[in-house]
Amino acid sequence: MVPQFVKPYVKTNKNDMADAEAICEAVARPNMRFVAKKTVEQQAILSVHRARQGFVRARTAQGNRIRGLLSEFGIVIPKGIGQIMKRVPEILEDGENGLPGTMRNLIERLAENLKEMDRQAKEL
Repeated sequence: MVPQFVKPYVKTNKNDMADAEAICEAVARPNMRFVAKKTVEQQAILSVHRARQGFVRARTAQGNRIRGLLSEFGIVIPKGIGQIMKRVPEILEDGENGLPGTMRNLIERLAENLKEMDRQAKEL
């Protein structure tokens, strides 16, 4: 049963007893719709989608992290994973941009991790 169909039957504050009472009342309605059961294969596919979504979120966070760290040194990269992948090698090779060696190593490691997350998201 979809929670949004039960909500109108909750009479008081949200607690377990009120929820159980609302579910019992909603189930007794003749026109109530129920969620279809999923097969094991459908659940597996949904799990793959959730895992891929996690990789995409992590990839986005990593890209934003790289952009944010570089912006502290006055280096601005436009939004988008493609822009980061394209610009980071140029930034690391440019000896005139004022990035210290520690920062260059950090950005290189973060970019490698970003590539790996991108690869995994594409595979899924």
